[in-house]
Amino acid sequence: MYCRNCGKEVAEQAEICVSCGVSRRKGNKFCQSCGVEITNAASEICTKCGVRLVRGEDKDWLTALLLSIFLGGLGIHRFYTGHTGTAVTLLLLTIVGAATSAFLIGLPMLLIVGIWALIDIIRIVMGSFTDVHGNSLVKR
Repeated sequence: MYCRNCGKEVAEQAEICVSCGVSRRKGNKFCQSCGVEITNAASEICTKCGVRLVRGEDKDWLTALLLSIFLGGLGIHRFYTGHTGTAVTLLLLTIVGAATSAFLIGLPMLLIVGIWALIDIIRIVMGSFTDVHGNSLVKR
């Protein structure tokens, strides 16, 4: 593993790069897999080793978990992690389901939202939930 800020090798367990002092999760100048300098800032794939480059800010595991527990039906945790398409879907299902629940039409929608939110909570706890860039949530 290599520092994304300076390109020096970093231990897998290290929280900061001992060469530059920056968190090993920060920076986008070097490939985290092979350490080659990234010349095109818009690149999503390393041209040397072919891995997906880590982009964006790390999302906090606890924040995502709390948002999913308390506001999971509204999809707020998905907005937080960058999954805006599914977040909007959850939000609309909740709104339409709540508005039509008096006619019993919305109850299946609310059931789907509840199951979806529960699955997201389980995935966050198990560590399989990622942000929109495919990065794991960070436990701080």
